[in-house]
Amino acid sequence: MSIITLKNVSKSFGTLSVLKDISIQIPSGQTTAIIGPSGTGKSVMLKLIVGLLHADCGEISCFGTDMARASITELYAVRQRFGMLFQDGALFDSMTVGQNVAFPLVHHHKSMTETQRRQRVEATLELVELPNMYQRHTSDLSGGQRKRVGLARAIVTEPEVVLFDEPNSGLDPITSDAIDALICRMKKMLGITFVIISHDIVGTINVADHIAMLYEGRIVQSAPTDQFVRSEHPIVRAFLERNLVLPNNAGEVATLPSLG
Repeated sequence: MSIITLKNVSKSFGTLSVLKDISIQIPSGQTTAIIGPSGTGKSVMLKLIVGLLHADCGEISCFGTDMARASITELYAVRQRFGMLFQDGALFDSMTVGQNVAFPLVHHHKSMTETQRRQRVEATLELVELPNMYQRHTSDLSGGQRKRVGLARAIVTEPEVVLFDEPNSGLDPITSDAIDALICRMKKMLGITFVIISHDIVGTINVADHIAMLYEGRIVQSAPTDQFVRSEHPIVRAFLERNLVLPNNAGEVATLPSLG
């Protein structure tokens, strides 16, 4: 069952065409990754999904709500069903870890008492393997810890969908692998639908059930992960060979072709 659907969606900024007639369905309870080189419109696609941007044409449906025709009240209700892990964590360094994670509870769950919020935050920090970190100053955290705190903040409201914008960006390989493992564990434990925007194909293969590739504003392939990695589509093949550093049949690392 699809929880998010984009149909024939296009988006331009002035004369720059960023997304060109893209269609994709995001299945419920699975991890879907949108990959592709930088600057291909992946982050724009996330903003369209949550209604921060509006498509020039096409249809976007989230939880059965038409995002183009939804009222402000309806958009607000839909956004509350999402969690978001930003590329740099987007943490407030003036706040403690606990205050950062509690931030969406304070603003969107006003009926909760302070004690209830603290209990929820501490339980969520344990889920992301950061126990006893409630009072830690955010400015003292490592890159991997910042990502975990960002993930805790994304799931603390118990959303139905969590969107990730480059979750492994800026991390060393060991920390990146740990974040990938944590994402897999969270999906199994919580049953949340994850949508990951990434250009890290290695990490994507480790965590995704389904992969779609966005290239020059178009989705050139969308398939279950095991099928995607065996794709013979020339653009997908070239991207895999370049980013997995695998030689092509000529013994050379492939360059990405143009859609023309």
